[in-house]
Amino acid sequence: MKQFKIKKAFRVWQRHLKVYTKLYKSSIVFNFIEPILYLVALGFGLGAFVKEVNGVPYMEFIAPGLIASSSMFATASECTYGTYIRMTYQKTFDAILSTPVNLDDLVAGEMLWGATKSIFYGTAITIVLSIFGLIGSPMIILAVPVLFISGLIFAETSLIAAAVVPGIDSFSYFFTLLLTPSFLFSGIFFPLDTLPPLVTRIAFFTPLYHLVNICRSFAAGAIGPVLWDIVWILVVAIILLPYPFRFMRKRIIK
Repeated sequence: MKQFKIKKAFRVWQRHLKVYTKLYKSSIVFNFIEPILYLVALGFGLGAFVKEVNGVPYMEFIAPGLIASSSMFATASECTYGTYIRMTYQKTFDAILSTPVNLDDLVAGEMLWGATKSIFYGTAITIVLSIFGLIGSPMIILAVPVLFISGLIFAETSLIAAAVVPGIDSFSYFFTLLLTPSFLFSGIFFPLDTLPPLVTRIAFFTPLYHLVNICRSFAAGAIGPVLWDIVWILVVAIILLPYPFRFMRKRIIK
């Protein structure tokens, strides 16, 4: 990874924000309405049979996890399909690279924008859940910086996928084989200790598992139990940081 300039990366971020403010209505349905549908369908449907989990009403149990999953899917969608379309079909990357912005600045801007989308959608879902009384503590606001850091992880892995896929249809493998299992087995809908220990060990290596723990703990007004989860997310974000630059360079500079 070469040294990127944060000012130029911010210019890329600004460009994406300006486009988003004009087109957000077309993307908000997937990233915003879908978690609400999960909450209603499972909260009221399955919740009619499962009243409590670990002493917590089922609706309140799944609500913080939907904050985490919404942020993950928002970032993943932006940094896979969004990045690939800008890179391949719209030729936005070519236009940006014809300016003083270099490739590393561009990739850094993509990651910053992806992490920002994590905050946008995670915060929006948090506000809605709070209105319905499903968030028990104002301490949930502490999840906002964590959403940004975990958003960097989702952006990093998604940009790597965007750099290596042979075509846009191949993203279905990324979502089906990686994100969907993470969504189902991260503790959003049921405690993982009800499953074989191997499942919990595998889930430990997924950022969504730790983000769910953090959001659930903050929603309950506790910090101590998830300090390790916060450290895990921060360390993994740093470890993965060089790889989007390397893979994108191989993809674009042939």
